[in-house]
Amino acid sequence: MTQQEELELSLTDNITMNNRQRLFVRYIIAVLIDLTVLNFFTEYFPEYLHLETFSLSLLAAILLQTLLQLTLKVEHKVAQRFFAGKSGIKVNILRGISAWSIIFISKLVMLEALSIIFGDAVHFGGPIHGVIAFIATIAAMIIAEQILLKIYNALGNK
Repeated sequence: MTQQEELELSLTDNITMNNRQRLFVRYIIAVLIDLTVLNFFTEYFPEYLHLETFSLSLLAAILLQTLLQLTLKVEHKVAQRFFAGKSGIKVNILRGISAWSIIFISKLVMLEALSIIFGDAVHFGGPIHGVIAFIATIAAMIIAEQILLKIYNALGNK
């Protein structure tokens, strides 16, 4: 083993993180993924997403990640409040409908929040006043996060 390899092992052997540090790293990575997706959409699909500056795209990524996390919390609270401990097809259908409704309505709220906070500096265009482009962007963010999570988990299993 080379001296460099020994140094790398010794640096990583004793690293421990508390829950706050884990959340910090998790959300920083999520914001960076969202930032990357936003800027790819701006570069490759400018007719559907316009961001005036990189700084605005960073602020938009932070806002979107915050709103996504709030949406997930609301969805989980609703599920706990109305569906915890219940089973059956009717309950599963109602839970699915409520989750879908919360998630869909939250996208409209997010789009409006972007519009209020950033005005024309952040603009989604295309069908249905940019709603389709916005939903596609959010879906791409979630897919990118899931892909990286799968890679991360696969690296941990070795």
